Amino acid sequence: MEDIKEKKKEIRTNISKRLKALSNKKISEKAISVEERLFELANFMESNIVLLYMNRNGEINMRNIIERCLNQNKIVALPSFDTEKHETVLMKIDDLDNDLTNGLGDSLEPNPIKCKQMPIDCIDIVLVPGLAFDEKGGRIGSGEGNYDRLIPQLPATTRKVALAFERQVIPQVPMESHDKHVDIIISEDRIIYKI
Repeated sequence: MEDIKEKKKEIRTNISKRLKALSNKKISEKAISVEERLFELANFMESNIVLLYMNRNGEINMRNIIERCLNQNKIVALPSFDTEKHETVLMKIDDLDNDLTNGLGDSLEPNPIKCKQMPIDCIDIVLVPGLAFDEKGGRIGSGEGNYDRLIPQLPATTRKVALAFERQVIPQVPMESHDKHVDIIISEDRIIYKI
């Protein structure tokens, strides 16, 4: 168990170094390719209610994706995490500039005063953040376990999609029994369906 935790920590460090080696221009170019692949994905085009996230360091910037979803009249939900209680509340957002407040780990979260709570069973597709992925859908997140607890609560029909740069896709992610997989990984070069 400790070996797996150490290996994950090492992978997080290595991936962070790989991402820091990219220039802002390269990151922007690659992110545009990832975003275009997402919006061409049939599962995403057909979805009406999407669960997205506000990115942290090393994750693809979500602002433009959220704005495009809102402009396409998709219903957009963002998670609000209570780390002490290990609970997640999904909140509907309508306006990126006015519906968010500072939350977990310096990321933005929905403002509970301005946003309405949404039931988890209505989500069509969820974008799952992470730092490293493998072609089997294995994922290494931030280490807090928020999405490992959230994924089992989703309906079985909800597609779980990760956005990543190709340099975040590694041969094998070490998985523990509580770790959850994603169904699809979209990088700037390809779309990977869990095998």
